[in-house]
Amino acid sequence: MERYRVIKEIGDGTCGCVYKALNLETNEIVAIKKMKRKFYFWEECMNLREVKSLCKMNHPNIVKLKEVVRENHELFFIFEYMGCNLYQLMRDCQNSFTEREIRSFMSQILQGLAYMHKNGYFHRDLKPENLLVTNDIIKIADFGLAREVMSKPPYTDYVSTRWYRAPEVLLHSSSYTPAIDLWAVGAIMAELFTLCPLFPGESETDQIYKICTVLGTPDSSIWPEGMDLSRAVNFQFFQIPPANLSDIIPNASLEAIDLILQLCSWDPQRRPTVEQSLQHPFFHVGTWVPYPLQDPFYPKINETGPKPKLELNLWDFGTESDDCFLGLTLAVKPSITNIDVNLASQHSREEFLFCSGYQENPRHSVFWPLISSNESMNDVPTMPSLSSSYLVNSQSSLPNVGVPESTAFTFSSLQPNLLDGCSFGPMMTTSSPIQQGHFFEAREDI
Repeated sequence: MERYRVIKEIGDGTCGCVYKALNLETNEIVAIKKMKRKFYFWEECMNLREVKSLCKMNHPNIVKLKEVVRENHELFFIFEYMGCNLYQLMRDCQNSFTEREIRSFMSQILQGLAYMHKNGYFHRDLKPENLLVTNDIIKIADFGLAREVMSKPPYTDYVSTRWYRAPEVLLHSSSYTPAIDLWAVGAIMAELFTLCPLFPGESETDQIYKICTVLGTPDSSIWPEGMDLSRAVNFQFFQIPPANLSDIIPNASLEAIDLILQLCSWDPQRRPTVEQSLQHPFFHVGTWVPYPLQDPFYPKINETGPKPKLELNLWDFGTESDDCFLGLTLAVKPSITNIDVNLASQHSREEFLFCSGYQENPRHSVFWPLISSNESMNDVPTMPSLSSSYLVNSQSSLPNVGVPESTAFTFSSLQPNLLDGCSFGPMMTTSSPIQQGHFFEAREDI
């Protein structure tokens, strides 16, 4: 350890102390975790769950273990250095995080967790203190309680800090699953909005009471296994109706509320997997999902004839200099004469423009129809409206336009990698030719 010079202590946990240090050979800042117990054999060190799990993982959202050192029966883990943890970031936050910032954090956490679960481990101790942050990059850390997914029960009763502990663990289930990590993710997501814990119980019993005050009392139709677990430990649930989570987290969008409720389901079998969570509409707000995926005009185009012309238009809907609502439209000009126009008209009901955060209200979204150049606004057919969750204003005088509910947000049917690696602005679409006046006409009606 003579290669390292300790700068300061940055943390003290149950199993060890963490120090900020300088590598004298490379001038690199690192974090050193010094274990509190003695290790007399190297095999003991390599059998630690934290070592075994981290040695198998290499992901941008999982903290990197650089080196393991045993010296004088003391064990040291050398990690990459991160500026702070998420708890410290929330504690020092002057204003609430924006939903865009929360979406970025949650996406990174879930991507790291997906990699971990895919590689056969679940964390069991996710909490803000174990999520390290530097320059808006967040990484999962502290794998001291990590467990192999394929390991056989019974599992340890005590896992995770109480506030982020899933109800099946609180009721002493010995065969819980990686779904306990998803419960913790839901509780952390809610805390990012309010900067306060969602379930701040003072004991295991009080913890279940706090959960009941938010989610309501479960029954056999909601969580059959939970009824068996409660009877096994002679526990009777508090009879409390569910709260409106939007009242508890007023600054969260409806998509965010829905994701939190799914992640914090009483029944672990009803919680989404990490991959399913990443496909939730909360992570796709502000993007246009192409539908249908196959261009209906493609088979009708003569391969040897002229190619279609692409026209790119930028639309600024702002009325003030500091507005940032910029629409991007990519249209195909009808330069090809052998396209079946009737085919276009029968697909017009499935073309729409999705805009999030309109008029400085990120909790609502706007859907505008895409009108061909030979149509007027008065010719727009009235379509089945989306559920009120996705309308900008249910009392608006604008006609209800949108897409059938059955196709509105069916992400499961889309290609999973369709949007990977893309960064979209607030509005984006591809469409038939659009007249400029139609956009401004729609803007004035809202």
